[in-house]
Amino acid sequence: MSKVLIVYATDYGHTQTCAEALARGVESAGGAAMLRAAGDATGDDVRAADALVLGSPSHMGSPDWKIKRFIDEHCSGLWMNNDGIGKVGAVFGTGSGYGNAGGGIELTLLALLNNLAELGMLLVPLPKNTTHYADGGLQWGPYARVHTADTMEPIEVSDAQQAVLTAHGANIARVADRVAGQTLFKP
Repeated sequence: MSKVLIVYATDYGHTQTCAEALARGVESAGGAAMLRAAGDATGDDVRAADALVLGSPSHMGSPDWKIKRFIDEHCSGLWMNNDGIGKVGAVFGTGSGYGNAGGGIELTLLALLNNLAELGMLLVPLPKNTTHYADGGLQWGPYARVHTADTMEPIEVSDAQQAVLTAHGANIARVADRVAGQTLFKP
């Protein structure tokens, strides 16, 4: 059974809703999901997990400061000790602003993926054949649009978007199961 750590930052609860949907997917595939708000997650949590999933709202095309703080305070130590190499990594996000996915969501997801790649993790993308991909998917990972595009009124994470997140969680758990305990990279 794979252990999947889901670290997220949230402003209004939308990213937490997404994290919970992703956790349901992990558990549906037989994995154990560990949800942590960014301020509560530690490097030891990552060391104990087979996979790390980062979730963030997009702020001006960047991840939330709480996720960046988690990366700066905890992931640098993981990098120094090679503790992320061979683990599984993935991302998700929420967005608003202009553009179909919300302004800057693609940049936010890429920034998060970059940090996971720096750790030597195996990245799990979101395949375009995922159910409801058109409602909340990019190849980098799933997202939820959480404000209307015209008036910027808050909206809830849709059932279709939650379905994409749940499918992503199941994929992450399956990949983590296959690679857990393997020595994938040798110096």
